[in-house]
Amino acid sequence: MTISLRTSALCLATAFILSAMPAAAQQATSKLDEVLARGHLVLGTGSTNAPWHFKSADDKLQGFDVDMGRIVAKALFGDPDKIEYVNQSSDARIPNITTDKVDLTCQFMTVTGERAQQIAFTIPYYREGVGLMLKADGKYADYAALKAAGSSVTISVLQNVYAEAMVHAALPEATVDQYESVDLIYQALESGRADAAATDQSSLAWYMTQNAGRYKDAGYGWNPQTYACGVKRGDQDWLNFVNTALHEAMTGVEFDFYAKSYKTWFGKDLAPPQIGFPVEYK
Repeated sequence: MTISLRTSALCLATAFILSAMPAAAQQATSKLDEVLARGHLVLGTGSTNAPWHFKSADDKLQGFDVDMGRIVAKALFGDPDKIEYVNQSSDARIPNITTDKVDLTCQFMTVTGERAQQIAFTIPYYREGVGLMLKADGKYADYAALKAAGSSVTISVLQNVYAEAMVHAALPEATVDQYESVDLIYQALESGRADAAATDQSSLAWYMTQNAGRYKDAGYGWNPQTYACGVKRGDQDWLNFVNTALHEAMTGVEFDFYAKSYKTWFGKDLAPPQIGFPVEYK
């Protein structure tokens, strides 16, 4: 009889707690369900940084970041164009996620521990780093030749408090000339005032794609950083879905979509994923 009374009391207490909980807590739904019900993805990204996110001549948003969002939209709806874009500045990337202004941000966002305390990062979709661009018919053949030339080499780089130390991490003896814009570092290389230009490898790849045959990659990269999309913390279903969409674009059924985008913006052909043992465990 005592056990029965205790059981009844426990059931009553549980029912009281559940009835007191807000309806939202009892019926919490994932962002995945919300997006599917809405019928389109709300993507936060920029519009001024080629090849990541920028406007075409006909005012259409395009770029590698934009294509990552299109991959997710295609996984959601079978249509990569079911997206509402929120044009945001870099400092709005995290606030727009945490306040639910966007479902997803893909905007060349570097993964850091500090940021990961505020939002949840997806799996990486690009590994950035610093590279060196040479003139195709220039004096130096590659990175090894630049390094061997020591102090005879001049490198153009975007002006920054860390610019000289960054270049010297790869070429300790090089002369470093800093310029106020990326266009000016390319002009210095073209005019012969610099032997190589140092900047993000993605920017170099894009520039070489736009100027086919005139420049070449020196073949060395450093200062790696990871780019990933971001979602709001605490929603594992939504994070899992976005991760699945990106993963299958890089390794599975949507590889052709990802590879075409990579070729368009970086000018490089990607080798298809190997069949058989999953590459993730090699």
